[in-house]
This record gives sequence, C-alpha cells and structure tokens, in this order.
Amino acid sequence: MLSRTAENLFWMARYMERAEATARLLTMGQRMTILPGAHHRDEWRSVVRAAGCEGQFPAGTPVTESDVVSYLMLDPDNPSSIRSCLLKARANAKSARTMLTQDMWESLNEGWRKLDSYDLAEARQQLPALIDWVKTRVMTFRGAADAGQLRNEGHDFLRAGAALERAQMTLRLLDVKYYVLLPETEVIGGNRDHYQWTSVLYALSGVRAYHHVYGGTYTPWQITDFLMLNRLFPRSVAFCADQLAYRLNRLAGWHDSRGPCHDTVQEMVGVMEGLDSGEIFRRGLHETVQMGLKMTNKLGHEIAQTYYFI
Repeated sequence: MLSRTAENLFWMARYMERAEATARLLTMGQRMTILPGAHHRDEWRSVVRAAGCEGQFPAGTPVTESDVVSYLMLDPDNPSSIRSCLLKARANAKSARTMLTQDMWESLNEGWRKLDSYDLAEARQQLPALIDWVKTRVMTFRGAADAGQLRNEGHDFLRAGAALERAQMTLRLLDVKYYVLLPETEVIGGNRDHYQWTSVLYALSGVRAYHHVYGGTYTPWQITDFLMLNRLFPRSVAFCADQLAYRLNRLAGWHDSRGPCHDTVQEMVGVMEGLDSGEIFRRGLHETVQMGLKMTNKLGHEIAQTYYFI
C-alpha cells in the first residue's frame, strides 16, 4: 500500500472520531451548565480547555455557549471544529476512494456540507439535533467499515487511527471533569459532584455498561476505573490501547518490520495494566490524564514516522 493511501485512511478515521469527540464535549458542556452555580464555574471554558483551544479565548472573560458552538462546531478556520473534521474526512476518503466500500463513501458524502448552511443562531437553537446528527454520521461510517471493508492493512490503518483518537477523546472528557472541580474541591462527593461524574458517562454512552459492571453506585473512583482501565468497554483508554497494540502488530506483520511506535504502544499497554483507580487518584487525575495524552501524542507521531506519513 502506498504511504499516502495509508495516511488518508489513518486520518480519515481520526477526523471522524474527532468530530464525534467534539460533539460529545458539547453534550457534556450542556449538561454541566444546567447544574447550580455553573455560571460562576465558567463551565464552557473547561470544554474549550479540554479541546485544546483555550488560547483562542482571552483569560479573565467568561466563555459562552455561543463562543463554543461557533468555534468548535461551525468555524471553518478551526482545524478541529466539527465542520472542518467532516470536510477533511471526506477529502481523505476521496483520495483513498478505492479502499472504501460504497456504504463507507456514502456515509461520508451524504450531507457533508450540512453545517455550511447554519448560522450561529440556528446552530444553537438546534444544537441537540445537530449533535445527534454528527454522532449518527460517524456511527454509520463506523458500521459500514465494520460490515464491508476487507480486513487488510488498509482496515488496520483505519482502526488504528480511530482507536488513537478515541483514547484521546476519553482522556479529554476526563480532563473536563478535572477542570470543572478544580476551583471548588469542597463539592467532591456531593450531589453536584455525582451529576458531573455521571455526565461523563452519558457523554461516552457508558451509563448502561457501567451499571452492568458496578451496579447503581456511582463514585469518582469507580467511574475513573471504568473509563481508564476497563478492558471490555470500547471507549476506555485501556481498551483503545489494546486495540492499537493489536492493529500495529498486524501492520508489523504486513510490512515485516517494526518501529518506535510498536515499543511505545506496548509501553502504553503496560502502564494501563499497572494502574488501578487508587493509583490514579494518588498520582492525581489531571496528571494521569496528561501522561496519557502525552503518550498518545507521541504514539501518533511515531506511527506517522514509521509508515512515512511525514
């Protein structure tokens, strides 16, 4: 496979997952803003901070829902906005058209300019529906790939990109929780804290899965353990690390060679195996999340180097 085609597949999957991740960040921001005292905690700033774009908003001034919807959903100049991600995913798909099934292409091509027709007022008014539309588009693409694509190296590049982006999505959502509570640790364990933690599960569609594992008790330690370390939940960091290791090992077999990314992903799997929820809170949730983000960023760069994307 040409390295250019591999790059197209890898980034196509990343952009689709990123669009969904941003939609889920918006969902979580909305849920947290309806809690008492949200205005004083500047919940929307925690969302842009977790999205890695706080620098776009001046310190000391409140970040509003309008600011966030405009920048994270509609702004064509923001490379990580939902609008930009969908456009870039389609552009990558167009360049790797022969590697996609008809259903995969149609899922990317249908309504790809939908957000172009929305102004900010319309987007805010229809925000829940737009978020659902984005998630549906991504899930349709994912299902089409799962049902029809050949399990060759192209599929492995696709799944590796998706797993890497998904791991970062979960880590960023956990970082939202950290930033929300940072100024007011006295609420830990209270009703507001409970709803903030369960909002993380809702954003990751993990409420029912969590309930099957832990029953009806929601604690910060169990939720963190579930989202970071549970190897059966598809959005946990540990599950994504296992998937990355599996896909990269398959690619090593296809290419009969290994690179630094294979060592890094094994290190990441080992770190996940060595952690427990108690260790995460002893080390600090924010510190553990930042360690995970640093490792996944390094891994993404090494995958690009190993397979000549850069």
